[in-house]
Amino acid sequence: MDAIIQAFELVFTWPVMTTILGAALFGLLVGAVPGLTATMATALLVPLTFFMDPIPAVGAMVTCAAMAIFAGDIPGALLRIPGTPASAAYTHEAYAMTRKGEAETALGACVLFSAIGGLFGTAVLIFAAPTLAEFALNFSSQEYFWMAMLGLTCSAFIGSPSPIKGLVSLLIGLLVATVGLNNAAGVPRFTFGSTDLMAGIDFIPAMIGLFAVSEVFRTVAAGAPAWDNVQVKVGNIFRNWGGMVVTYWRQQLRGNVTGTAIGILPGAGADVAAYVSYAVSRRFSKTPEKYGTGHLEGVVEATSSNNASLSSAWVPALVFGIPGDTITAIVIGVLYVKGLNPGPTLFIFNPQLIYAVFLIFLLANLLMIPLGWLVIKLARGLLRTPRSILMPIILIFCIVGAFASNNAVYGIIIMLVFGILGFFMEENEIPIAPCILGIVIGPILEHNFITTMIKSDGSFITFVDRPIAAVLAVGLFLIWASVLYRAFQSRGAAAS
Repeated sequence: MDAIIQAFELVFTWPVMTTILGAALFGLLVGAVPGLTATMATALLVPLTFFMDPIPAVGAMVTCAAMAIFAGDIPGALLRIPGTPASAAYTHEAYAMTRKGEAETALGACVLFSAIGGLFGTAVLIFAAPTLAEFALNFSSQEYFWMAMLGLTCSAFIGSPSPIKGLVSLLIGLLVATVGLNNAAGVPRFTFGSTDLMAGIDFIPAMIGLFAVSEVFRTVAAGAPAWDNVQVKVGNIFRNWGGMVVTYWRQQLRGNVTGTAIGILPGAGADVAAYVSYAVSRRFSKTPEKYGTGHLEGVVEATSSNNASLSSAWVPALVFGIPGDTITAIVIGVLYVKGLNPGPTLFIFNPQLIYAVFLIFLLANLLMIPLGWLVIKLARGLLRTPRSILMPIILIFCIVGAFASNNAVYGIIIMLVFGILGFFMEENEIPIAPCILGIVIGPILEHNFITTMIKSDGSFITFVDRPIAAVLAVGLFLIWASVLYRAFQSRGAAAS
């Protein structure tokens, strides 16, 4: 109790509360700009933390990341341009709701279930951190290989209306992931003599191109038509919150659990959690045919998942000093600078600091509701701005985001190339989400496959000789079997 009282005294001071509020507004601003990710927002705060005490420094990063992950939903729902990679999985679904005149429902659900998901992940962080982190440490290269395969399979076969087109998109992403020197042998692949390509294809410019720039191209090709009147209306986002909780509590809980489980695994992150949860939601839905047409069910599950994973990623970070994602990797570095080495000793010698971090997580997710409402009200002006004015502004933000990813013109070139690719993919109804996931998970898949083969001296048996790996493998093969069964079943029905 003494440690908890000290934690309250550390957090509820004017300097800390002011820092948290400022970081929250900064995170909302950065997250709502396409291409400026939550990781980038957190990294930009690092120089400022050198002049702060440990609690406000960590509080600023926690709050900024939570707000940025949520804020990515706003341009996704209003403009079909995700602000962060974690929002990309359900951007099309939220935007389809906006086109149907249900923008307030989509954005209201994003605010509500983002906050609930973050609180759920925080509860897990508080009550189950040591046990869950210990379980995650049991994962070796075999388990990560099967996790990567499950993520790719979900995106291609479960998360796409057409499995064949989903597979094509996934293969494009995997091909992009092979470019460069970042492979086990260190051999240049598909670099064509370019020194820039030796570093591989940067994910941030690629994502900006596939989602944002392709939307700009599509608008230009259509002659920059005026917004539909139904799109401009963004009413009361708090409407029917109780009804949504009652109707979609299963999806919310499943998204929370999935996001928490994925967030605890080091290196997974909120974007992977959102893709997997959206795919799972579609797979187990009673109305899967509604997905892609503006169905709230998928939005609820995915947005619950990515915010839950953000909180749970701190489980291995705080307990064992192993970052759960890129954001916690940055924060661990700051903790070391402040003389607070994350690990079991932190719980023993400085428990008040751990409780203070827990309180900050709770505050950040509670602040999300009023501040999210404020930002959504301000964002309504986006749809009152003519496309001919708005799209050049968006393109400028895209160029800034692509350049900022590596401070080189190379990022802008990548962005434009993938913008053209995204435009032609969507013109042929090839989904973009599997391609994005292929770019993200491809290196993870290859790295863990090569590592496992080296450890086993080329034996494939090692992929299933561990209990957790065997369970994941069985789950993967069951998914493939169900896909093949449905394909043969539909072919037989068509023949008859």
